[in-house]
Amino acid sequence: MKFLLAPIELLGTFIKPFSLMIRLYANITAGHIVLMSIIGMMFVFKNWIGSPLSFGLAFALSLLELLVAALQAYIFTMLSALYFGSAVEEHAEHH
Repeated sequence: MKFLLAPIELLGTFIKPFSLMIRLYANITAGHIVLMSIIGMMFVFKNWIGSPLSFGLAFALSLLELLVAALQAYIFTMLSALYFGSAVEEHAEHH
């Protein structure tokens, strides 16, 4: 069983940091895309209702994006510590 699970565990050790990197990148990019699309609505709606409404919505989403960024930083730190801790953990020898 060790011969079957050893390559899977070794591969998982290298894949986990890359999956964490992709997750963080996707969350940052999604927030920026939504924010830029709402700011772009200011230029589409050139009337007296559309621009202030878009500005208020962009401001609210900026605050939400800051909250998400803080949460992602916390999750990134916790998962990084978990992944690196499990990668360097010494196992007891069982005979």
